[in-house]
Amino acid sequence: MMLVGKKKRTYLLMVLFSCFGVLVVTASSVWAGDYVGTKACADCHEEQFTQFMKHSKKAHSWKSISVMADDLTTEEREGCYECHTTGHGKGGFVSYEQTPHLADVGCETCHGPGRAHVESGGDPETIQKTPTLESCQTCHNESRIGAFGFKPLIHSGAH
Repeated sequence: MMLVGKKKRTYLLMVLFSCFGVLVVTASSVWAGDYVGTKACADCHEEQFTQFMKHSKKAHSWKSISVMADDLTTEEREGCYECHTTGHGKGGFVSYEQTPHLADVGCETCHGPGRAHVESGGDPETIQKTPTLESCQTCHNESRIGAFGFKPLIHSGAH
């Protein structure tokens, strides 16, 4: 089939848009609700991502659950998910099989869901730049850990 001029451009645009549409659907299906996962942040925030992955225990919090999982009831595991994953019960982490990219505590745990931020090209108005003390206390509180000795962990050794 030989295409020339306007027909060729139309055909190429149709192919391009078809492929782009598949990419958008594929990318969206990986995201869970409004959560995109920490790796999505790395594209624009490489230094913070590297520091977080290297220094923060939170970046590897799934390991704690996987070590203990066999000794926990389903209800107990669900309780662990609240603090050791990203967005559990809020449209984020569902299970390791369904949402492995949200299995650790990630950027969105403190900064909020990132879909709007990513889709806007990084508009600072679409993400919580500085977490509040109240958002930290969701997990970091004495009722969860008896001898917690709470200190604000806003930077968590990451950034």
